[in-house]
Amino acid sequence: MTGMHRLLALLLALTHTAVGAQVEPPQSDAPEARPTVIGEIVLEKSDVFDLSNPEENNALYRLANRLHIITHDEVIKEQLLLQSGSTFSARLVSESERILRQNRYLYDAHIRPTQRADGTVDLTVVTRDVWSLGPDLSASRSGGENRSQIGLEEINLLGRGQTVRFNHEEDENRRSNSLEFFDRHVARSRVSAYLKAADNSDGKSNQVSVVRPFYALDSRWSAGGHALDDDRRSALYFLGEEAAEYQHARRYSSLFGGWSKGLRNGFATRWTAGITRDENQFTQVADPELPALLPENRELVYPFVAVEIVEDDFQTSRNRDQIGKTEDFFTGRYLSASLGWADKSLGSDRDALIYAASVRRGYGSLAENALLLSASTGGRVESGHTANALLNVDARYYRTQSAKRLFFTTISASAGRELDLDNPLELGGNNGLRGYPLRYQSGDTRLLLTVEQRYFTDWYPFRLARIGAAVFADVGRVWGENPLGNDDQGWLTDIGFGLRIAPTRGSSGKTVHIDIAFPLNGDESIDDVQFLLEAKRGF
Repeated sequence: MTGMHRLLALLLALTHTAVGAQVEPPQSDAPEARPTVIGEIVLEKSDVFDLSNPEENNALYRLANRLHIITHDEVIKEQLLLQSGSTFSARLVSESERILRQNRYLYDAHIRPTQRADGTVDLTVVTRDVWSLGPDLSASRSGGENRSQIGLEEINLLGRGQTVRFNHEEDENRRSNSLEFFDRHVARSRVSAYLKAADNSDGKSNQVSVVRPFYALDSRWSAGGHALDDDRRSALYFLGEEAAEYQHARRYSSLFGGWSKGLRNGFATRWTAGITRDENQFTQVADPELPALLPENRELVYPFVAVEIVEDDFQTSRNRDQIGKTEDFFTGRYLSASLGWADKSLGSDRDALIYAASVRRGYGSLAENALLLSASTGGRVESGHTANALLNVDARYYRTQSAKRLFFTTISASAGRELDLDNPLELGGNNGLRGYPLRYQSGDTRLLLTVEQRYFTDWYPFRLARIGAAVFADVGRVWGENPLGNDDQGWLTDIGFGLRIAPTRGSSGKTVHIDIAFPLNGDESIDDVQFLLEAKRGF
């Protein structure tokens, strides 16, 4: 059985119910035995620092609170799925909490129901802001390469929940200046807008997105569009070093509309239809420094239909992927699938069936042991043959040992077939193999196993950041042909340890990773010790 077939079997297995512990729906002490009307909705908003706490009541923190514009009431209320006079629902309370916690300008959010003597229920929405204006500074080293970023961002402009960001980024291959704007609720609606313009050393990039999403499980429609105009230099790698290059110009646009009957019997089914144009042109770099290796040009214009089925099943926890912060995990069943047909009569350069699908499922309890599974596949069928077919399977396991200790392991596998030259499977310091250079191996099949022992401490220096630590080991390899030559180094293994610093008052939402990794094999050019400094979204 080939690697693709094995992974396909795993994909199919994820759609079946496993034998073992089942996730129970969350319980609530809130009154819902009979229809209950919501009375008042009170906002209990906390500023960046709690001045009632002597450890936070100092001149600097008081000044920070005075300068900070706290989130406006209407910004919070417009995200709630409940309003005064509507029927109380513990489910909608939980979903409203999850929606609020998605905002980077809020550190945390909870809703507390209180029943009055007349039978109505008041809701107290408890939130805490973070400092939203500041420099966006970072310097990182991973896989032997240095990256730096300097900029200025405001993620809660005038307390309205809007983001404005200017960035200058620089690494071994590119310099980029970009300006971004994001508003999740344009004119206090459910419509979001994202704009980005970037001037890069190797080209330009402009992006626009306007979407009215399925913002809640019971949403009935969605619509929107995306557009991207991107021109950049790209490279192919051999043992972590650039070995060939090409210029990649991409023009992408998509319009879509979706509809749903809402949440029925614990599931929401959503249908979407639209049309997409995806044009990719590859040429030689203007001033080449490396040999040119050009992927095949592609121009695909196709209508598509898609379906999404999502179960209302979530769990909240702490000290899993974050430190001391409420985390929301989807633990239900999820399925999505889409089909499109690219035709020459529509402007495509070929006739092709374009497909994609994904499934997710969670088992167990994050309070004890939890297994989160996911799989996805996508590609094209051209003239009866598969092109750029890729299958991914991922498993994440959490075992709670105590309030401060967690065992975590993840295994991810990918198998490709007839992959486009600009879409190789790579493995290295940039995607989980921390002891090795970036993009160290390339091929069409990849496997990576990571094991971590995580520690969550009570250390909270200056009430600004929470501290954690990890001991880890990574094992992985890539199989298949690399168009630049045979770089098969077999199985690669590293071990290491590091600190995790999670700021609690700033807007980045990222955790600083300071790691020391030791590669245990590979070619002689690899340093015996790798020092990594990165900012990531999780532990």
